[in-house]
Amino acid sequence: MIEVSSTSRQPAREPWTLARLIHERAIALGFSIDTSTASTYTSALNSYLTFCKMHDFPIEPTPETLSFFVVYMCHHIKPDSVDSYLSGICNQLEDHFPDVRKNRNSRLVSKTLAGCKRRRGTATKRKQPLTTRHLTIVVNWLKDRVARHVATHDDFLFVAQLLTGFYALLRLGELTYPDKKALRNPRKVSQRISVSWRESGYGYFLPSHKADAFFEGNTLMIEKLDGPADPYKPFCDYISSRDKLFPYHPQLWLRADGSVPTRSWFITRMRKILPDSGIAGQSMRAGGATRLAESGALPHIIQAAGRWSSNTFQIYIRKNPVLLQGMIHGRAAFSDPPRAPTRI
Repeated sequence: MIEVSSTSRQPAREPWTLARLIHERAIALGFSIDTSTASTYTSALNSYLTFCKMHDFPIEPTPETLSFFVVYMCHHIKPDSVDSYLSGICNQLEDHFPDVRKNRNSRLVSKTLAGCKRRRGTATKRKQPLTTRHLTIVVNWLKDRVARHVATHDDFLFVAQLLTGFYALLRLGELTYPDKKALRNPRKVSQRISVSWRESGYGYFLPSHKADAFFEGNTLMIEKLDGPADPYKPFCDYISSRDKLFPYHPQLWLRADGSVPTRSWFITRMRKILPDSGIAGQSMRAGGATRLAESGALPHIIQAAGRWSSNTFQIYIRKNPVLLQGMIHGRAAFSDPPRAPTRI
């Protein structure tokens, strides 16, 4: 047996019981993936288990069974979705079947999926990215309501979130709660105390999220801009209204009833002001990235600003032709100079 070095200065710690070690490990494993991701993976596993039960197959994910699952599911849903299902199945079954990833990457499964994609693949329908023209419409809508003395706190909230999300390349989930209560995590909610002010703009701390590999969060800095789509004043107006209504609430983004805005609340508001059916939640992030690309920002700068992993960003570029064209031509399509949000 290897003995502890005589010069070691180990602090005195009480040993844990085996039951506590198992309990704490189970909790740690539960935190290993995001709640929303776990829900998606569980749904994929349920589809696989249902398939096995229907066809009287054993649940062991052999190349044969997985290839049958692929060809069956591709008949009902998009092959790209089946590809994602396989990732979830591997994650959920790996503890019970250690070879599941090897089987998923086997020649039989890979070629079956490739054949289904070639046979049944369809073009991906992408939502349109927001532009500064859309932002100007929203800002002017708020100005009109202020001039008529009918502007509400929720009006200030929505406009501040929209502009902040656009210029900081935020996911909608980083501004709002999921509609499904079981997926809500207070640890992901940005706090009012983290807001900082500078002469050139404002910022706040974005807590860790499912794409944050180091679970450290990011400090966002959004710059003032010349022009009608400046995010600074709408954010100041919102903070002023929020602090009057809820001076002791910790959350940064709050509705008039004191609740954190949800995804459906945000989408409903956006569609009332911007009724274009091509606009959706991801339009903010896509629009902010496209703006930087059209203004000549280098791809690695856009990737860092939007917190994309390398592989994810390459896929994002390929599937968003507007962003790709902006990178190729690098033309300045906006009157205000682009400033990528600083992330510390």
